[in-house]
Amino acid sequence: MSTDLENISIKGKNLYEQDYYLWLETLANQIRSGNFDALDWENLLEELENFGRSEKNALKSRLAVLLLHLLKYQYQPSHRSNSWLCTINEQRRQINFVLEDSPSLQSYLTDIFEKCYTVARRDAASETGLFINIFPKEVPFTIEDTVNFDWLPE
Repeated sequence: MSTDLENISIKGKNLYEQDYYLWLETLANQIRSGNFDALDWENLLEELENFGRSEKNALKSRLAVLLLHLLKYQYQPSHRSNSWLCTINEQRRQINFVLEDSPSLQSYLTDIFEKCYTVARRDAASETGLFINIFPKEVPFTIEDTVNFDWLPE
């Protein structure tokens, strides 16, 4: 692959803007060949920063969904379903995958736990039709229990 692919331009767009996958391949080849001067540093750094934000956003979203379903499971026992259990397990699986790949995000999970619970509490009230004050203001679950595949609320 030519190392000058980063200079390809169609209608004023650089390779990053016109073909993301080819841009990634080009970067990889440039790094492998030690051609660091040709790297598209600006877009590379932006992508690295965005990737970190993306991982955090995925963790936050999955945690909120998990907490929502744990609340529904606890406060609507007559409505429990395999679908809820599948959602609980899938969110736990995905959270654990992220934490296995990026153990340093464990502290982020701790940081966002209460905020995600607040979102889940509000959503649980909306989805169940129950009054919000039915759900405790303080998180009734520990982080450890929340992500534990062998635990479900009473």
